[in-house]
Amino acid sequence: MAVNKMLLETYLKKLKMPQAAKTYEAMAREAADNNLEYEEYLLGVIEQEIHQRESNRIQRGIRQAAFPVIKMLENFEFKAIPALSKPKVLKLMQGEYIQKRENIILVGSSGVGKTHIAIALGYEACKQGLKVKFYTAAGLINELLAAQQDYRLNRLEKQWLTPHLVILDELGYVPFSRIGAELLFQFCSSRYERGSLIITTNLEFPKWTEVLGDEQMTAALLDRLTHNAHILNINGESYRFKQALAKQT
Repeated sequence: MAVNKMLLETYLKKLKMPQAAKTYEAMAREAADNNLEYEEYLLGVIEQEIHQRESNRIQRGIRQAAFPVIKMLENFEFKAIPALSKPKVLKLMQGEYIQKRENIILVGSSGVGKTHIAIALGYEACKQGLKVKFYTAAGLINELLAAQQDYRLNRLEKQWLTPHLVILDELGYVPFSRIGAELLFQFCSSRYERGSLIITTNLEFPKWTEVLGDEQMTAALLDRLTHNAHILNINGESYRFKQALAKQT
């Protein structure tokens, strides 16, 4: 029996089935107690391995997405932001927009939950097995500028299409240099109809020129971003501010 156990664990290790190695003994006892057929026992062991691998894959995708924090939709206070349609957000959570390579643009003032919604959508996409990447707009431009200076931009450009979904947070808070704006335009244009973007911004579209600096380029960028896009205008008071006030009372 000891030899068989050692062989079985060795084979499971070679087959890279760590969950099966952890559970096969306990499940064998359970199968014996319940008079399960061999096939039922084997199916149970394999299902445990598959479920664990799926869980590991999702967790790996969440780590690779590089969310600053994890936000989920069930924690969002829709009542605090009546301008935001909950049914529309719930429909977007299903991920059909990613399959269609459509964009989402969340427009609203600071503190109304744009980033929360964006991360929740990205988190759900990870759970669906899709590749997601989170950037702040300033962080992405800094990365692109560094790649350009190191002559890595062409190589990096091939990676832009790897994620099914890219979240670009806080566009509009910091004006970009001319080169930075051009690189952002290049990044977004490369994903046009080839991958989805979620963009959060505090600026209405006519004011995007204030951060991009060029009217013609801004118009061309908006033309690409808004084509078949889901635009969510979130108007309301900052519930972060209201929460802060509530804590002081």
